[in-house]
Amino acid sequence: MSDKPQIILASGSPRREQLLREMGLRFIVVRPDNVEEALTGAAPEVLASQNAQRKARAVAKQHPTALVIGADTVVALGGKLFGKPRDKTDAVAMLTELAGRQHDVFTGVCVTHRVRNVEATFCDCTKVWMKPLTRDEICAYYGKIDPLDKAGAYAAQEHGDTIIERIDGSFSNVMGLPVERLRVVLEKLL
Repeated sequence: MSDKPQIILASGSPRREQLLREMGLRFIVVRPDNVEEALTGAAPEVLASQNAQRKARAVAKQHPTALVIGADTVVALGGKLFGKPRDKTDAVAMLTELAGRQHDVFTGVCVTHRVRNVEATFCDCTKVWMKPLTRDEICAYYGKIDPLDKAGAYAAQEHGDTIIERIDGSFSNVMGLPVERLRVVLEKLL
């Protein structure tokens, strides 16, 4: 019998699930219920980290023997923060604003294990440069992906080469989970 705890991903993101699978982890998914994601009142790295903590802690309360991973991604352009778009019109407006400019993608991660009384929270930042895009190019891109569950209304891993000029930093962070840093934290906790 292993003394390693059950791992739970406190997220409904299929991209985060994919990244954890690619890390070779065995885990289950439990979506955090009624967890409010803040987009105002603090710096983007603080908001992403606090949102990740809220998600991880909410699931950990219901599964106290598990090691829970929560994450939240926020896109920042200057002082403006972009979460998930409300609808397709909001998505087009977001990508129009990001087009031709450099923005930052912040993903906060919280790993908590109540039985061992440990919690590690960190935030990673990746710089993304968008290509200049016309409204027709944005609509064509949205014909290939669903932007509604993605911070900033785009997915780097889905036809990202059609809209992204370059990325400086962790590509997996832009997808929603900085696996390089997460791997280091998990090695210490597991």
